Amino acid sequence: MSARLLFDVSRPGRRAWHLPAPEVADRDPAADLDADLLRKTPPGLPEVSELDLVRHYTRLSRLNIAITTSFYPLGSCTMKYNPVINEQVASLPGFADLHPGADASDAQGTLEVWWRLERILAEVSGLPAISLQPSAGAQGEFTALLVAQAHFEAQGEERHIVLIPDTAHGTNPASVAMAGLTPRVVASGDDGLVDLAALEAALDEVGDDVAAMMITNPNTLGLFETDITAIADRLHACGALLYIDGANLNAILGRTRPGDWGADMMHFNLHKTFSTPHGGGGPGSGPIGVTEELAVFLPVPRVVRGEDGRFSVTSDAPESIGRVRSNFGNFGMWVRALTYALRHGAEGLRRIADHAVLNANYLRARLSDAYYVPHNRTCMHEFVATSRHQREHGVKAGDIAKCLIDHGIHPPTISFPIPEALMIEPTETESKETLDEFVEAMEAIAALAASDPDACRAAPTTTPVGRLDEVRAVRSPCLCAPISE
Repeated sequence: MSARLLFDVSRPGRRAWHLPAPEVADRDPAADLDADLLRKTPPGLPEVSELDLVRHYTRLSRLNIAITTSFYPLGSCTMKYNPVINEQVASLPGFADLHPGADASDAQGTLEVWWRLERILAEVSGLPAISLQPSAGAQGEFTALLVAQAHFEAQGEERHIVLIPDTAHGTNPASVAMAGLTPRVVASGDDGLVDLAALEAALDEVGDDVAAMMITNPNTLGLFETDITAIADRLHACGALLYIDGANLNAILGRTRPGDWGADMMHFNLHKTFSTPHGGGGPGSGPIGVTEELAVFLPVPRVVRGEDGRFSVTSDAPESIGRVRSNFGNFGMWVRALTYALRHGAEGLRRIADHAVLNANYLRARLSDAYYVPHNRTCMHEFVATSRHQREHGVKAGDIAKCLIDHGIHPPTISFPIPEALMIEPTETESKETLDEFVEAMEAIAALAASDPDACRAAPTTTPVGRLDEVRAVRSPCLCAPISE
């Protein structure tokens, strides 16, 4: 039953809905449309009752692995639990039903949410000027790069190169290219951190053409860049900016601040650090923070708090890069993030980082015998293991990931940032019992790889469909429904 399509249960004449009769009974709603825009035959959509429709999608929902059903150790993505209270607050009528074009006098509460969240992000990052407008982390990266370009243009400079460590977050090069700049990779050393000699060589070669360096810290190996202040000083010495990708902020929340390292810009992933919904294409939110010097270039409109305590919205910023999305941003995500931050408070936010780091190091220590951990030392919120031991039996990282599905666990990120990687991030929300169950599953898979590698390569076997040809699915997607012309 679970594999049946709606077309399989379709029967002519069944309906899950009924449109009200037109208010003007003698008027044909299609009368104002050109004849060539009208269908000659019905669209051929499934015809089902409401009960069949509800059952169908309920069955489909039970086939999904989600954070509310199982452990989700997806490295670099921080798949933490989204508390229900966030949804309750965001759905309050005063927030959910307010028209985005409402006058500021009728929207003081929503403007205060905007202002308060900006202040919290400024305190967490050490960067005083915040824009909540970007709709996602990647758009935050792009927006910050536009701010950097505006900064150099105001100084009468034109710079084209952005340095990116090979352990940076994966969207950085794409954001650089979209901004019309050129990414250049800086190699890491054997310790998994930025190689200062490689950085010096890059700066010596391109010199005054460097606009910025984008660093994910902690990096995607789960390691803290201990030379970050030296890197900032070296960039500033040649007039360049330091950008911090905030994808891994969850590891350092309340413990250290990018602005104190010398960072000029950063973005926040509210879905990663502040528990707003993650995945499914949005709605997302990727605010950016910048220094006071760069504040004049931030997107407009901006929220302002007057001396009387009331809030207003202004676009009076001649040097602003302008809007980067419609309206103000994804406001519902701001409500959820603010709810999360206020509920935890300053000490609670620090505990989030502490527990995320503790959980990651617990798993690293427990799994380092069964799996090869290239940087087997104290990590931050995540660590990278590899399938080196299992490759001796012909079992790859992808096979291990598929086996985890049979254990009811979502696979970690694989083959990034190094070949055959298993990037594991437990987050702070998982209990020791859950972590132990994950370790038992990983150890069982390692044993299976040694005793019956063919079984590993056949996984998953408990899902409605077996292993899919993922390469073919990407290159030749089939997204067609049997709808008639």
